[in-house]
Amino acid sequence: MQSMKADELPENPRETSNIFSSLMFCFAMPTFFKGRKKTLDENDLYRALQEHKSDHLGSKLSEAWEKEVEKKRKKKKTPSLLKASMNVFGWRLAGLGLVLFILEIGFRVTQPLFLGGLVAYYADASNQEGDNQTKAYLYALGVILTSACNVLFMHPYMLGMFHVGMKARIAMTSMIYRKALRLSRVALGDTTTGQVVNLISNDVGRLDLSVIHMNYLWLGPVEIGIITYLMYREIGISAFFGVAVMLLFIPLQAYLGKKTSVLRLKTALRTDERVRMMNEIISGIQVIKMYAWEIPFSKMINYVRTKEMNAIRNVNYIRGTLQSFIMFVTRISVFVSLVGFVLLGKLLTAEKAFVITAYYNILRNTMTVYFPMGISQFAELLVSIRRIQTFMLHEETKVRDKSEDLDEQKLGKAGLISEPAVAQTTGVLKPNSRRSSEAEHGIIISKLKAKWDQKSTDNTLDNISLKFKPRQLVAVIGPVGSGKSSLIQAVLGELNPDSGSVKVNGSLSYASQEPWLFTGTVRQNILFGLPMDKHRYRTVVKKCALERDFELLPYADKTIVGERGASLSGGQKARISLARAVYRKADIYLLDDPLSAVDTHVGRHLFDQCMRGFLREEIVLLVTHQLQFLEQADVIVIMDKGKISAMGTYESMANSGLDFAKMLSDPSKKDEGGGDAADKKSLSRQNSKLRDRHGSISSMESTAESMAAESPMQTQEGRVEGQIGMKLYKKYFGANGYGLFIVFAFFCIGAQVLASGGDMFLSYWVNKNGEAERDTFMARLRRAFPETRINADTDPVDIYYFTGINVSVIVFSLVRSMLFFYLAMRSSTTLHNTMFQGVTRAAMHFFNTNPSGRILNRFSKDLGQVDEILPSVMMDVMQIFLAILGIVVVLCIVNVWYILATAFLVIIFYFLRVFYLNTSRDVKRLEAVTRSPIYSHLSASLNGLATIRAFGAQKELIAEFDNYQDMHSSGYYMFLATSRAFGYWLDCVCVVYIAVITLSFFLFSPENGGDVGLAITQAMGMTGMVQWGMRQSAELENTMTAVERVVEYEDLEPEGDFESKPNKKPPKDWPEDGKIVFDDLSLKYFPDKAADYVLRSLNIAIEGCEKVGIVGRTGAGKSSLINALFRLSYNEGAIIIDRRDTNDLGLHDLRSKISIIPQEPVLFSGTMRYNLDPFDEYSDAKLWESLEEVKLKQVVADLPSGLQSKISEGGTNFSVGQRQLVCLARAILRENRILVMDEATANVDPQTDALIQTTIRNKFKDCTVLTIAHRLHTVMDSDKVLVMDAGKAVEFGSPFELLTTSEKKVFHSMVKQTGDSTFDALLKVAQKAHDDNLRLKKDS
Repeated sequence: MQSMKADELPENPRETSNIFSSLMFCFAMPTFFKGRKKTLDENDLYRALQEHKSDHLGSKLSEAWEKEVEKKRKKKKTPSLLKASMNVFGWRLAGLGLVLFILEIGFRVTQPLFLGGLVAYYADASNQEGDNQTKAYLYALGVILTSACNVLFMHPYMLGMFHVGMKARIAMTSMIYRKALRLSRVALGDTTTGQVVNLISNDVGRLDLSVIHMNYLWLGPVEIGIITYLMYREIGISAFFGVAVMLLFIPLQAYLGKKTSVLRLKTALRTDERVRMMNEIISGIQVIKMYAWEIPFSKMINYVRTKEMNAIRNVNYIRGTLQSFIMFVTRISVFVSLVGFVLLGKLLTAEKAFVITAYYNILRNTMTVYFPMGISQFAELLVSIRRIQTFMLHEETKVRDKSEDLDEQKLGKAGLISEPAVAQTTGVLKPNSRRSSEAEHGIIISKLKAKWDQKSTDNTLDNISLKFKPRQLVAVIGPVGSGKSSLIQAVLGELNPDSGSVKVNGSLSYASQEPWLFTGTVRQNILFGLPMDKHRYRTVVKKCALERDFELLPYADKTIVGERGASLSGGQKARISLARAVYRKADIYLLDDPLSAVDTHVGRHLFDQCMRGFLREEIVLLVTHQLQFLEQADVIVIMDKGKISAMGTYESMANSGLDFAKMLSDPSKKDEGGGDAADKKSLSRQNSKLRDRHGSISSMESTAESMAAESPMQTQEGRVEGQIGMKLYKKYFGANGYGLFIVFAFFCIGAQVLASGGDMFLSYWVNKNGEAERDTFMARLRRAFPETRINADTDPVDIYYFTGINVSVIVFSLVRSMLFFYLAMRSSTTLHNTMFQGVTRAAMHFFNTNPSGRILNRFSKDLGQVDEILPSVMMDVMQIFLAILGIVVVLCIVNVWYILATAFLVIIFYFLRVFYLNTSRDVKRLEAVTRSPIYSHLSASLNGLATIRAFGAQKELIAEFDNYQDMHSSGYYMFLATSRAFGYWLDCVCVVYIAVITLSFFLFSPENGGDVGLAITQAMGMTGMVQWGMRQSAELENTMTAVERVVEYEDLEPEGDFESKPNKKPPKDWPEDGKIVFDDLSLKYFPDKAADYVLRSLNIAIEGCEKVGIVGRTGAGKSSLINALFRLSYNEGAIIIDRRDTNDLGLHDLRSKISIIPQEPVLFSGTMRYNLDPFDEYSDAKLWESLEEVKLKQVVADLPSGLQSKISEGGTNFSVGQRQLVCLARAILRENRILVMDEATANVDPQTDALIQTTIRNKFKDCTVLTIAHRLHTVMDSDKVLVMDAGKAVEFGSPFELLTTSEKKVFHSMVKQTGDSTFDALLKVAQKAHDDNLRLKKDS
């Protein structure tokens, strides 16, 4: 199944690197060198480290969780996922915590002590000569070494933390996936696929980041204690003032952090909602386009988006406030401590001032950055873990995991041992004591009552008793919604009995009603994890009529089928699904309506060869609507409303006077052809979703079914190469005018100028004090008259200046933050709207070549980044770059020669950054690209749960999932290692810079101590800052790729003008007659020149009010004709409706005038009313009337709130037949002159079918009706029949003419295939219709 095996990659150099290489990140070098030469791609990844292997981590965590569940069940408490994960990862965290403790206390806290010594040495003029020099050198060395050690060990520590987070994430994801495969159908009803995907993308994704600052939660308080004590030694009681101020900010930050997480939950729910809607829109895009419903949907999305933005806006404002704290909290604390010190009447000296500043700088990082971050991330983590825990506690299915015993089964089927039989009573499985070879295979159902939704009053299956023996073909028939699929689900064990029992003796195989295919080759889809048995495989392919298809497919059975089995027609999908069921050797075959999607003759072949022939030894349970096969069935079970209304052989039924007997004996109905539904080049199919009437199975189903039978691959996701230009930033900020931006820039720069000014002023102040100590006349005078508490050498005015500067810093930084986030919100709203516009206006070709997951990714992941991550990263970058600029300016004022050192530094940084960015950008993109398959695989698995469980393929799929995870892990680890290495090397350069500055004072001896303190504290502030700034600027570029991807979808090529040009606008009542002329029409599905034509130069005229049937083999181009009519693809030639060329009309005008009943009935979640009339054009009375026409009035009236009742995602609380009727009601409401029906009858029982036919005859008498037909009897009484073959119109005329006088005899041979008696009956119908028509013409 894999595109690429994660184990085949080369070994990661980290596995074998020695301790120095690991500490100094040498193992990341090869990646950088490779990245410089070329763009990295998947082949450049390394194998995931042993400790990252998904299956290993997943099983470790699952075990811990199981243990936890067991333990708590005995105590009757709820199990805690946090405890379970701590059991697995806790020790690693604790070990790393110890390392951090040594780093912080050992190296960081001692640094100011050395600094103090150095400043004191310079402040005292008498020290300049003599033996004190050596002491100064030692102090200087101390300052440099503590910095160096810090850098050396900090980065490996950070990598270690990331590592733990990453492992926890891998383990959780793996565990969630395993759980997803065990969910019961009821639990599935409560969670949509979108939610599970969200769990994996967002909630588990939090683990990566939230672990980093975990250790600061206990380290912070410890460090505060130690530092306060050290400061107390320096400045006495004043130390407590500053620390108190700093501590007061912490509850405020904690409160804001808490608020953020509450808002985050709100945001998450709203984002969920928006993504779910987007997903529905993308899945149903074809229908939305055909109905011309883009506008109401964009209104809905806008509404949801506005709600989401409101929540995000508040989160971001809080974030902004928190970010400005970083800028001013230390300054305020220093200010309070120093001013307090002065007001207590002490004299401030350089040594004291700068030691205190240095201490607060240490505290700043720990307390104002890491500690609150730790708190808020921990809070978010708890929320996420709670969400995952809720998911992990969902009810599990009672279906036994067959993959556990598959290994013996594979041998067993070879004839070594026979699989022990399994009996099942009320959902509990116990092995039968007798060997299955002795016990007779069979199914015994006694008094079974069951329902999907425990809340509903009526049972889905009501009091059913059945017994099946081997060598029986049991046909189950019944109207839509009668519980046929549910019966099969009950036998599979997916539907738990409320009472009664289901005993199954023997192994099962199953073909689901909606064929489910995963991404892989056709052969893998048929084998589905079983070993290849050439002889059996060939036989199965032949019996399932797939030989011809294999010849047509580009790579035969090696063709890759895409996300939902793209590039196959519906009939092909159904047959592959059937082949999968038949290939598995089993005693009981459950086939859920496999014949509805195939043509009549293929259906006959499948029935005779496969079900009656190949499987004649086994029990076959066949659900079907095709009544012509019933004669050959051994037993017929007729179901209605969950009960069995009759059961017996064909003869006994034909004799009894049941109302079904009418259907069974009426010859014209006999041919109920399997119908040529396989014409599914352009639409994918979803058959009756009855089996999950109450559980939405999937929200990720994309209706993208690529017409590209030619290409085995989907288009690869575009990876934008190279740099991000200024254009993008312009686009982002200019999304709504530049005025605000200028105001914002002013505040930004202002804040920094003030902040740096404050630092300078402090130095000036202490120098002044230092001079004051040297005796002057003024000083003596002042001492003579002590007027205040202030030390006589302090000038009170200086205190006022200092206060003024600090207050304005606060004001400026807050205003700046608010402004910025306001700007960002406006931009991201604009970006979303233009992207949505771009996607909904894109041509169908776009949706057919891009899987829905990829489009959805832009709307969830990328937009999420633009909304939430981008603004704070951008703010960070600006703040840091301004701060660095400030530092450099201050340093150069102290000593002009520092400009040289700084210039040198800048050059080195520039080269390092270029060196790093090339690689980092690729690595980041690689990580994103390897992430996609994880989500696709998850949603595909959830769609095919019943099939997967029936076949016991869980092991294979888990292995496959683990493989995708490992691919992602290797990408992610590469990303971590490279970014850490970069930070490490940058910091090393910074240490050298500090060394240069510290030692420079020995060359140029300074005038006073203030300058020394100022210079060194500023330079020390640079270490972390530069590498963080560089990293953030890289991060910013990476996050800008999200903007880039969003913008990319703005400029998708639209399909055509939405509105007509004013002079071409059709009148309100157009089309009056509904006459359609195809004038030399050709159609292709791809815009490029080389693409094949699917329709070739059609020339047909259809008169107004004619009823035309369109027939033809699979792939003849029937559906394509409709695509041409709606201009969904690339037309050449013209279609003229009532003398107007459709090419000149706006798409909205054209599509809203043609009604369609699509092949797959699509309902959108929302109210019933919204589904019928999204524009709110009609009154309720009108809606009820239309529902009454289609006999749904009762059904809707019974819903809790009538028309306002909610419809679940994908409309799954209605059966397919009912959804088909809703679509018919929509068509009735619109009252258009042209109606198109796309074989809406393929999966509907004969009664519903008859209802649809009569409704159409009555309601649409005066309309032109085009019907794509499968069952020939539906078109026999139409005015004309168009016979298509290979994209050309072969015959066109009334059915009677085509059967009698036509030369080509194509239609004639099609009707002949149904059998002689049917042929005569159909001929009679045609003749009657023909005579009626002639009579009408004569009369008129």
